[in-house]
Amino acid sequence: MATTNPIQFIQEVRAQVAKVVWPTRREVLLTTVMVFIMATLTAIFFALVDLGIRGGLNLLLSFFG
Repeated sequence: MATTNPIQFIQEVRAQVAKVVWPTRREVLLTTVMVFIMATLTAIFFALVDLGIRGGLNLLLSFFG
């Protein structure tokens, strides 16, 4: 395996970091809000599914028990 000069490595890293397109503050804010909205909707969905399954099992167990 070829060894790389540490100074050359740092220069290459800086060159690659300069190519990165960083998101704007507005993009970060919008994506953060979307993540919170999707997490909330997912939590509500699974809570409703849980209530449905629990209600069905209670009905089934009360029918046989």
